[in-house]
Amino acid sequence: MFYEIKTKKAPIPIGPYVQGIDLGNIIITSGQIPIDPITGMIHNQISKQTRQTLDNVKAIIETAGLQVKNIVKTTIFLKNINDIDTVNSIYELFFIENQSKFPARSCVEVSKLPKGALIEIEAIAMRF
Repeated sequence: MFYEIKTKKAPIPIGPYVQGIDLGNIIITSGQIPIDPITGMIHNQISKQTRQTLDNVKAIIETAGLQVKNIVKTTIFLKNINDIDTVNSIYELFFIENQSKFPARSCVEVSKLPKGALIEIEAIAMRF
């Protein structure tokens, strides 16, 4: 059995899915795009989109009672793989700021993302 994770600190789902699920020892987030949960807006710069997307993932993880350091795997979907250097710099800083080791990661280029986003990130976290 799993429990739905809901928070107003991350965007509400834009389709028939939940922000995340809590399986007890494993937390799985749905893919997060860079919607600001307060304004509903998406910035046009990849650096700001990356940070907002990571903040959305963090909000879901924290709602489940965990921290960024509990993230063990992320998957990044990029509209343009040439943005990887910018994404990497924001991603690295995010995990350092949260006193976390880097998780395992996959990163792929995709042709299109919801709402015209340039990035989407999903995560898996574990209770240790």
